[in-house]
This record gives sequence, C-alpha cells and structure tokens, in this order.
Amino acid sequence: MADKKLQVIPLGGLGEFGMNIMAIRYGEDIVVVDAGMMFPEDELLGVDIVTPDLSFLTAHAKQVKALILTHGHEDHVGAVPYFLAELNVPVYGTALALALVERRLEEHELDAEPKLMPVEPKQVVEIGPFSIEFIHVTHSIPSAVCLAITTPVGVIVHSGDFKIDPTPLDNEPFDLHTLAEYGRRGVLLLLSDSTNVDRPGYTESERAVRPRLEDLLNRADHRVVLSCFSSSVHRMQMVMDLSQECGRKVALLGRSLNATVEIAHALGLLEIPDGILIRPQDLASTPRRKTTVLISGTQGEPMSALSRVAVNNHKHLSVEEGDLVVLSARIIPGNEKAIFRMVDHLSRRGAEVIYGQMSPPVHVSGHASQEELALMLNLLRPRYFVPIHGEYRQLSKHARLAQHFANAGLEKVFVLETGDVLEVDHLGARKAGRVTVGRVCIDSGTVDEVVEDMVIRDRRLLSEDGIVLPIIAINKLTGRAETMPEIVSRGFSVADDGNGFLQSARQVVAATLAASSTEEISDWGVIKEKIRTDLKRFIAKQTARRPLIMPVILEV
Repeated sequence: MADKKLQVIPLGGLGEFGMNIMAIRYGEDIVVVDAGMMFPEDELLGVDIVTPDLSFLTAHAKQVKALILTHGHEDHVGAVPYFLAELNVPVYGTALALALVERRLEEHELDAEPKLMPVEPKQVVEIGPFSIEFIHVTHSIPSAVCLAITTPVGVIVHSGDFKIDPTPLDNEPFDLHTLAEYGRRGVLLLLSDSTNVDRPGYTESERAVRPRLEDLLNRADHRVVLSCFSSSVHRMQMVMDLSQECGRKVALLGRSLNATVEIAHALGLLEIPDGILIRPQDLASTPRRKTTVLISGTQGEPMSALSRVAVNNHKHLSVEEGDLVVLSARIIPGNEKAIFRMVDHLSRRGAEVIYGQMSPPVHVSGHASQEELALMLNLLRPRYFVPIHGEYRQLSKHARLAQHFANAGLEKVFVLETGDVLEVDHLGARKAGRVTVGRVCIDSGTVDEVVEDMVIRDRRLLSEDGIVLPIIAINKLTGRAETMPEIVSRGFSVADDGNGFLQSARQVVAATLAASSTEEISDWGVIKEKIRTDLKRFIAKQTARRPLIMPVILEV
C-alpha cells in the first residue's frame, strides 16, 4: 500500500460559486463527489447553464466507480445528466437528492438506465478501497449529508453544504456526535464549505424566519405573494402552516416549485395541511385576503412565474393595489439588476414588496458562519485542511481561520483551485500538478447543446459591436468584381458622416479585390479572409470598434 497515493482533485467549485465536483482517487479507483452546474455570467450570451469539463474523468473512465451526492441543490446535482451521459456509474444519494436528479433525467435521453442507489444517514457504503459513511447535516434543503470517506491512507471528511442549526424545523439535528467520534479517532483531511466565511458569529436557525412571516401574514389586508427558492422545503412548510393558522388558502405557482412540493410530499418531508391548497385558476374566485401564493422566481429570472406576474403577464395571478409581495431569499450577487427591475414593476402595480436584510429576517442562509466553521475544525481536528465551495477570497479567508488550529494537530492548510491535485501518502501531503479542467456551456435551445467558445465570442461581438456584411458580386467567367462592393451593417452605427464612412469602407474592399490575383479571388476562403482582415483594420482605425465581419460573395 505504501507506494499508492491518495489524490483529491477538485474539477469545479473552487474559486467560483457553483459547479461543485470533486474526484477522490486511490490507486486505480476514483469516486466523484457531486456534479453541479452554475448559471452563466452576463458575458456568456445565449448560454442556459454551465457544467464542468469532464475530460479528466472520461480519460480515466474505467477507474470511475461511483458518483456520491451530498444534497439536491442544482450547484451540486445539476450536471448529473451530462455526467451520466459520459460515465454510466452508480449514483449514491439520499432519497430527495435522487428524486430531484430523476426529475432532471426525464429531460434527457440517456443510452443506459441510470443506477440510482438511495442511502440514509449513518449508512456505510463500500466502493473499492473507499468506505463512505453518510452523516446528516442541517442545510436549507432537507436530507443533506456530509461524507466521511475512509481510505487506506486515512479518513477524508467532505462537509458538503451545511450550517449547524440547533433548532431545525424538521427536528432532525446536525449529527455532531458522529463527527466528534471521527475527530477522536483521527481525521486525515477536512474539506469544508467556505460560502459564509465572511460572516462572523453563527448563522440563524430556520425558525428565526417564523416571527416575521407570521407578522406579515397576520397583518396583510390583502393577498400575500411569497417567493422562495424552489428547494426551500422547510420555508414552504412554514408558510403553509402559518397560512392555515391565519385562515388562508395556498396556491402554488411555478413549475420547479410544484415539482419539489410533489417530491417532498411523496417522501414525507413536507406535510400539507388538509384542504389548504387551491388551484391557481381558483385564485380569481377566492377573496384576496384569504389567499397566500407560493411562487418561484426570487432572482428575477426572465421567464419565471414572479417575473411574469410583475409585468401582468401571468394567466392566473395579477398583483393589485395593497397586495404584499415577500422575497424570502437572498439576492445572489450578479442578479441585483434583474431583481430590482422586478421589484420596480411590482411596486408600480401598487404592491408592498418586502426584501433584503431585516430583523426579524424574512430569509436566513443555509451555510455556516465563522463560529460554525471553527466548531467543525475543532470537532474533527484534521491533520490537513482544504477550504472548498467559494471564490478565492473566501477560500483564503477560511484558510486563515483554520490556521488558529495549528496547535490542535493541524499540520498544513492547502488553498486549492479547480484543477489542482492534492496528493497524500505515508510521507505527508503536497500539491502535485494539475489536471485538465474547464467548463462546458449548454444552450438547451440548440440542436447541439454544447456551445463552443467561438460561438460565445461571436455572440459577444454581435452584442457589443454589431455585424458588417461586405457583399461582392464576382463574374464567374472573368473572376473579377462586376460592380462596386456593397456594405450592409446591423447593430453597428457610426457618426453623422455614416454615408462617407460606408463609401470609404467600400473603397477598402474594392482596393483589396484590385490587389488580389485571379487565383486568390477564385479561392473564396482566401479572398474572404483578405477582405475581413483589411476591413477590420480600417474599421478599428476609424471607429475603435470591432464588429463581426462576414464577407458574402455572389457568383454572377
């Protein structure tokens, strides 16, 4: 065993939010923890989702033994269909995580039937040289687990996403005792969530939301429209219970929210009070002061239910003067413009909109703050530590927090980035090179879903600088231009002297043709590239713009 090395290889999720995926390798065996997606930044025009590049795993496909899921959030399971399309291995997860994966798999046609293996907390699964125990943790979605992975070199604890909630709504507490027992026996490596490392103290319990929601539902004279993440099962349970106490009926709007409610109810994770639900189409005939609407779309997504309601474009719900709209979710960085635009529309319709931080809160985080992260380190007392889940500033800050435990057995902290390889053997731990990583852009509206970098670059050029089409008519007998070239542009404008500029551009194309040999003109690939190069140089010099230039040659 001494010549075999344990490798921990993050393939996504370090130095970025989302797209969490990590390979753990010993000898000829690999297990993968999570396969998440992320939503695209603004510059990825026309891209629906972003998934990790699986090149490293597909290159070692025979070594990949299983995919292990920590919980059902999209940034941890959203790429599972793309993963299974490449690697048909068993997928282990809690019932809720697998049910959410199954729902995504219905949208994809896989060649082989997926092997979904449900597990429960405290269960131990043996996979090759790995013995994996699933340990219950509290988070913003039910049935979240962290993993204790026993290897021939030592125990790795992967925290997944967590917070230490002393009063969880489902009365299923964080299993600190099992973690403490691993800490007593000795932990080689801790991989811990860094999302909230910027926040001092403790993250509030989910129950902290109840007083504010109870007050809002009680004092509202009209309809209450509450939006939360579709995975926030505990929040939805609270809203249903409070609505029943206030004598309100509840309608559910939004495909993802309805699907999660159906799944959670079937698994016994959500108790729906008798007679509380009404159909969306019954909202119009139910007194407004007697209704609560649970709706998806907290982040202002363009086609979400709440965004359509905001612009009065939903067939079942209209927000009216005096209605109360509650955004019971955090504002994800980057979504501010879309969210505030939606809030503006709702406010114009006369609604009171409640959002943001307040006390008592309308939303609490599902991630551990500094004191909980320190408690995790103190319980486990690992030999080595790697912060995960977050941008580099969070990873770096979590690493500095861990340094305080240097006297408690912690030998070294490693701040890894996606693609780095951490290697551990009987001699110790070290960084050992990098593997191929990257991201795959998915446009679900195209025939070939994967969007190449070149396509994204062209989309960006079109959005910023427009397109210019030089059109040249060439006589197929003489090989020379029949007339003066024409220039057509879209999304590209110049100063007042537009006609003069276009005339000069036509002269540039004509000069390129005149300076080209008959052989060059007859080779359309060559002459198009020459025209593109000369025209690009001219436009950049005249306007400092770089439109997409696509020469069109007509043979006459």
